[in-house]
Amino acid sequence: MSLFERWLTLWVALCILAGVVLGNLAPGIFGALAALELASVNLVVAVLIWAMVYPMMIAVDFGALKDVGQRPKGLVITLVVNWLIKPFTMAALAVLFFEHVFAGLIAPARAQEYIAGLILLGAAPCTAMVFVWSQLTRGDPNYTLVQVSVNDLIMVVAFAPIVALLLGVTDIAVPWETLLLSVVLYIVIPLIAGALTRRALIRRGGAPAVSAFTARIKPASMLGLLMTVVLLFGFQGPVILSQPLLIALIAVPILIQSYGIFALGYGWACLWGVPHRIAAPCALIGTSNFFELAVAVAIGLFGLNSGAALATVVGVLVEVPVMLSLVAIANRTRAKFAG
Repeated sequence: MSLFERWLTLWVALCILAGVVLGNLAPGIFGALAALELASVNLVVAVLIWAMVYPMMIAVDFGALKDVGQRPKGLVITLVVNWLIKPFTMAALAVLFFEHVFAGLIAPARAQEYIAGLILLGAAPCTAMVFVWSQLTRGDPNYTLVQVSVNDLIMVVAFAPIVALLLGVTDIAVPWETLLLSVVLYIVIPLIAGALTRRALIRRGGAPAVSAFTARIKPASMLGLLMTVVLLFGFQGPVILSQPLLIALIAVPILIQSYGIFALGYGWACLWGVPHRIAAPCALIGTSNFFELAVAVAIGLFGLNSGAALATVVGVLVEVPVMLSLVAIANRTRAKFAG
């Protein structure tokens, strides 16, 4: 890893601080950037995530995708954790903390909204940022693509029923525009661009040309990550300073869920003999969240200023620092895996 990557956690911490400060000093600018949305997807953040995902997509070898089926264990872990475990453990933790542990600190009606927001977050596995975490752990790009793609297909049919079951309602209005637009922006377009770039590089100089090109653009990918952190924390800067205790309370079950789900998936992969280049991304997919979808549904069901919407936003704020810590854990424990 480069010196910049080794100190990435420090740069992220500085960007978090910068985002909070700038969000309070220049709320108008961040408000204007936040308003640049299409189907609840912020276009500025989308461009930055695209910059992060694009280098990973160049590494995808379509010729090798057919071999993914010969290594089903990582995909099995991802699907079981994401759809049979994660939504229900998040719901259980939300109820535990907001109906019992924090019962004396929060009004019951508001507590139910926070529970709803956490349920939405737990039922929406990540679509885009997984490619970044996979890249930072030297994950298999082909396998990661298949895992995310299968996840997205299941999300189309499973998200609404799971949320309906856990929220106890039957009429969930899934914002299909948000779901489909996110898949197109974060997977389809970068994948096509990456495939065209890879083909041109292979014709020009083979695999060495691909490696050299991705090495050159990797700093842009890391810059995209840091700028995303500044924006996300800048958007919520006033809320963070005005309600720090509430933000901390909502973050507690999210943190427990994140580290617990990662430990489950990562430990399972290790015991099952899954190679590290597959094990790390499959554990990180279950830990990360599709925050655009969760936020959009929370706003649609409960309103922009609801506790549910705030809970999903706290999930966004917590995600990057937590995921970077898990990336560090995965990189330090690489030797414990077979390959």
